[in-house]
Parts: sequence; C-alpha cells; structure tokens
Amino acid sequence: MRNGTVTTFILLGLTDDPELQVLIFIFLSINYTLSVTGNLTIITLTFVDSHLKTPMYFFLKNFSFLEISLTSSCIPRYLYSIATGDRVITYNACFIQVFITDLCGVTEFYLLATMSYDRYVAICKPLHYMTIMSSRVCRILIISCWMAGLCILIPPLILGLNLKFCDSNRIDHFSCDAFPLVEISCSDTWLMEHTVIICAVLTLNMTLTCVVLSYACIIKTIFRFPSVQQRKKAFSTCSSHMIVVSLTYGTCIFIYVNPTAKEEVTIKKVVSLLMFSVAPTLNPFIYTLRNNQVKKACKDLIKRIALLSS
Repeated sequence: MRNGTVTTFILLGLTDDPELQVLIFIFLSINYTLSVTGNLTIITLTFVDSHLKTPMYFFLKNFSFLEISLTSSCIPRYLYSIATGDRVITYNACFIQVFITDLCGVTEFYLLATMSYDRYVAICKPLHYMTIMSSRVCRILIISCWMAGLCILIPPLILGLNLKFCDSNRIDHFSCDAFPLVEISCSDTWLMEHTVIICAVLTLNMTLTCVVLSYACIIKTIFRFPSVQQRKKAFSTCSSHMIVVSLTYGTCIFIYVNPTAKEEVTIKKVVSLLMFSVAPTLNPFIYTLRNNQVKKACKDLIKRIALLSS
C-alpha cells in the first residue's frame, strides 16, 4: 500500500482449473502465432507486391498493424501468467496495457469506417477514385483515425489515473480493462463509468453511421449495374470488409451493453478473449481467402522465397 492506493494488481484470469488453463494456453498460443503471422504476411505483401499499392491495401496494412498491436498488448502477458503462475502486474504496467488496448481498439473502429468510405468511393465513384483517394488523403485519414482514437481515450484515461484502490487489488479479468478496474476502486466511479459509456457510444454511433451510409450507397449502386458479373465482382470486393465489421462491432456492442451486470462477467471475459485473440486471427484469413489479388500476391511471394532458398 502506498498513499492509500495499491501499487500492484492481481489478474484472476479466466479460470483456476489447471486442466482448463492448459487448454487455454495451447489455444491462445496457436491463435497468437497465427494472428501475428497472418497479419505480418499481409503487411509484407503490401510492401513487396506492386499490385497491392492501392488505397484499399494501404488501409488493410494499417488495420493489420492495429490487430498485431491489440493482441500483443494482452495475450503474451496472459500466456506468461498461465505458464509461470505469476498473476501480479504493476500499477504502471496495468494502465499502460489499458492505454494500448483501448487506443488500438478505438482507432480500429475509425479505420473500419474509413475503409467503408474507401469502398464507397471505389464502387460509387470509380472514375474519380484515384483522385479522391490520393496517397496524401490516405495518410491524412490514417492520422485522423489515430487522433480521433486518442481524443476519445484521453478523458476516461485522466479520470482512471485518479482512481484509488484501497480495498482490493484483484482484477476479475485476464487483462487490465476499464470496467474491472472501476469495480474494485474505492473512489466515486459514477463520472468515470458514464464517461467510458459516453465515449464508447459516441465512437460506435459515429463510425457505425459512416459504415451504414457507405454500404447503403454501395448496395444501391451495385443493384444498378446491368450485368450479374459486375454485381458479383462488386459484392466480392466488399464482402471481406463487411464480415470483419460485423465481427468487430458485434463483440464490442455485446461487451458494452449493460456493463455493470456482475452476473455476466464470465461471459464478457470470454467475449473479450474472442476480440483480443480470435478476431485478429480470423481477419487475415477472411481477407486472403476471399481476395484473389492477395492470394496471387501470396503465391508470388512463396515462389520468390522458394527461388531464393534454392
């Protein structure tokens, strides 16, 4: 104890059952390896393949970077905790973890909205696509996503840094997160809770509105195409992004609906695990398996590596 506040926290994780912990460790290890490998492959392909030097893949590259950062901010720490039994995390490390996970998570939503706008311009204004989505505009949009994430995160983070933890230091979660920290704080958390909810709702509403409007215009335009082949091609271009949007928004909305209900803590921990571990693993496969350009670029890269090795 120092000045009435704990200096370390204990992360309780998902379960105390040793057999389940072994299964979770194996599952998360495989998932984390696949996630990092898959997203790094996408980043590498966008750098080395000339056919992937378009705004769409520029945004996808940044999305993959966010996915790696998001999953790396908490999964390795949880794997270490399972392997060693050391559940202790320092106060500073805990809040750094909260900052990184929340910044990457919030920025991801704004980036998904930006990617929706990119698809809207590509399908609804194809003749002006390269003019509207110039490299300068793409860079400005990426910086804007990060700045928006930072602006949304700063108010609750400042309030969170002023919380006192004098009764308990046991966090009922596998990583440091806003609501589990609020639950164990001995400060008045009314303002903190409502600030987090307002920021979360604001982010969801702003980005989801952009996504819905973009895809409403896209669908309207696609149905005007004269040939079935053109419609299929347009839908295949957007389908991967639509699947990722559904997964991301679905998990986040579930977590933030009725956030103070303690009986749903276990379910929300599992959903959080899906968001931090499973979704970053699935996303590279969703984009590569449904995208012929990425599949071709991947095959070309494998051929180059094979030639170099021989």
